Amino acid sequence: MRSFIDRVEIEVHAGNGGDGCLSFRREKYVPRGGPDGGDGGEGGSVVLVGDPHLTTLLDYNFRRQFHAERGAHGEGGNRSGRSGETLQLRAPLGTVVKSDSDEVIGEVLTAGQHLLVARGGRGGRGNTTFKSSTNQAPRRVEPGGAGESRKLRLELKLLADVGLVGKPNAGKSTLLTALSAATPKIADYPFTTLSPVLGVVRVDDSTSFVLADLPGLIEGAHEGRGLGLEFLRHIERTRVLVFVLDATGDVAADLAMLQVELDAYALPLGQRPAVIALNKVDLLDDAAIAAARSALPESTRIMPISALSRTGLADVVRVLAGQLAATTETGLPPPTVLPGTSANI
Repeated sequence: MRSFIDRVEIEVHAGNGGDGCLSFRREKYVPRGGPDGGDGGEGGSVVLVGDPHLTTLLDYNFRRQFHAERGAHGEGGNRSGRSGETLQLRAPLGTVVKSDSDEVIGEVLTAGQHLLVARGGRGGRGNTTFKSSTNQAPRRVEPGGAGESRKLRLELKLLADVGLVGKPNAGKSTLLTALSAATPKIADYPFTTLSPVLGVVRVDDSTSFVLADLPGLIEGAHEGRGLGLEFLRHIERTRVLVFVLDATGDVAADLAMLQVELDAYALPLGQRPAVIALNKVDLLDDAAIAAARSALPESTRIMPISALSRTGLADVVRVLAGQLAATTETGLPPPTVLPGTSANI
C-alpha cells in the first residue's frame, strides 16, 4: 500500500548557461574573415507540472535533489550552443511550494499547470555579438550565467469539494464508503483513518463532487493533540463541511468542540457552509432522535442518517450538491474533477 506523504523538502538546481565562443573565421581565399563566435545556450529551468493522477508526494520522499541540463557552449562558425532541456517535476493538484524561508512561491492547482521554481542561467554572448564599426575584431565574450538553486518545501493540501469532519469513530469512513467507491479502513477503535481519503460522489449522469474523509479531530487538535493538526490544512480548500456526529453521544458538546478546533486553526473554517449529518440513528428510537436534533443549532441543516444502513444518504447527496452549486454562484472555484475515478451510491 502506498504511503500518504503530504510534506517534503527538496533541492532544485537549474542548468547554467553555456559560455560564448571566441572565434575568428579564417579561410583561404576569403578576405575579411572577422569574428564568428556563437552564443552559449540557455540553461534548463525547473518547473512543477500539475498531475491530476497523483494524490501524494511520495515520489519525492526517495529522491530529494534534481538538476536541470546546462546549456551547451557556443562554437565557431556562428553556431550557438544548444539550450538545456527544462526539467519537469510532476506534482499532485493542491501542492503549495514554499522557499526555505517559508515564503510561498506558488501553488499547483490545475492539471497541466506549469510553475517555474528555478530559472535556468542565461547563455553567454560570443564575440560576434560585440563586432562594431570601431571594433572589427572583438576578443570579448561572456560566460554563461548561473542557474538558480533553491531549497523547496512542498506541502499538499487536498483539492476536495466537501470535507467530512468529526470525532474518531463518528462514522466518517463508513459514510464515505457508502457515498463513493473509496475504501478507507473501518474498525471499532479510534483513529482508524491515519491519512485523508478521497472519494467521488455521483449526483447524476453529469454531476459529481469530491468528498474527503479527514482523520478524526479531538479536543486540542489545533495544539498538536491526536492527528488533527497534521491534517487540518487539508480542510482549507473544501467549500462545504459535513459535521458527522454520533447520535448516540453528546451531539451538542461534540459539535461545539469541532467548531472550536476549526476556528482555532489558521482560517475560520467553522464559518463555511455546513451540514450536520446526525449519524447512527438506526440505534435510536424516534424520541431519542428528536432530542438529539433539538440539542443542535437550527441555523445549520440537520440530516438524520445511518451510514451503515444507508438511510437518508440520497437526501445528503442532494443537499450537498445544492450547497456546492450555491458556492459556485458566489464566484468560488467549480467542483473538482479527478479523472480515472468512479463512484457509486
